[in-house]
Amino acid sequence: MCACGNGNGSENAGPQVAAGADDAAPALAADGRPFVATEVARFDEPWAMSFLPDGRLLVTERAGTLKLLGTDGKAGEVSGVPAVDYGGQGGLGDVVPHPDFADNGLVYLSYAEAGEGDIRGAAVARARLAFDKQGGGALSDLEVIWRQVPKVAGRGHFGHRIAFGPDGHLWISSGERQKFDPAQDMQSNLGKIVRLDDDGSVPADNPFVDDGEVAAQVWSLGHRNPLGIAFDATGQLWNIEMGPKGGDELNRVERGGNYGYPIVSNGDHYDGRPIPDHDSRPEFNAPALSWSPVISPGGFTIYSGDTFPDWQGDGLIAGLSSQALVRVEFDGKNAREAERFDMDARIREVEQGPDGDIWLLEDGEDGRLLRLTRPG
Repeated sequence: MCACGNGNGSENAGPQVAAGADDAAPALAADGRPFVATEVARFDEPWAMSFLPDGRLLVTERAGTLKLLGTDGKAGEVSGVPAVDYGGQGGLGDVVPHPDFADNGLVYLSYAEAGEGDIRGAAVARARLAFDKQGGGALSDLEVIWRQVPKVAGRGHFGHRIAFGPDGHLWISSGERQKFDPAQDMQSNLGKIVRLDDDGSVPADNPFVDDGEVAAQVWSLGHRNPLGIAFDATGQLWNIEMGPKGGDELNRVERGGNYGYPIVSNGDHYDGRPIPDHDSRPEFNAPALSWSPVISPGGFTIYSGDTFPDWQGDGLIAGLSSQALVRVEFDGKNAREAERFDMDARIREVEQGPDGDIWLLEDGEDGRLLRLTRPG
């Protein structure tokens, strides 16, 4: 990995690169956009990133490597990552620090975990992170606190995004693993949004807590491949998910809500078989916004920073096939696409930095970490 570009600000403003570095990359052409994109670093198949309280950045690489990018722009490796089942869409997924990381040092990782035979499923583990003097660190006391049930064949639709809610609960998005029907099966946690305590136990006030061990985890069902979850300023959870052939969705996630997949969708099966639209089955929760043609959403965040004050409260979506950063405005239970910025690369992840700048990860080998700042 190389570190290049430059930045300024205090130590907790995120990874910086030494001014005047010989390999500094120039800012990308603005082309009228309200930001300048500067390359900070490169990673091998990056999938997710999260900032630590001191401004350092954790980045997962899908083959199973966890990187720690310092505020000086230099990266070290974090050892102790669990073995991942790498292939297809599977591998090391999300990384999120505990809300009390400064005191307890806990980080949460999602990943594809092999089963017996040719089966696999997503898992979430937590571990304690200790830093070393070489700019990296090590995980210890690793504990798996959640697994997809059941493990199945195939290497698609793991979902496995992680978020902590304002109330401290742990939220996990679980894809339906390209198996369709499990999204409606309450004996399975595939195709669901899951709500847990931070140790993996089930909160007593979950909507299906009386319906059995797996069902007790579930907050909402009928999801396909949810690849982004984020809370707005009111504490409302939103999720972004890939539809089939058409019908990517942004959903306002409600307690006990059923979002209808695979019974309804605003897209169709890849083999051409139609799926009834949401309008045909009003008993299911309809998306607040859907896309056909698709944007292929990756990561998702709701912006609250000062760098782009006009965007406060807006959703920012990393677009894969659309090769874009998509901005969404909310209006109560509704949403609309406000802007789409061509990034000329598949964008896997978007996060807000500690100082309000926006950070993007490109998908694939040699994927760039970009920092979006105000022009000038």
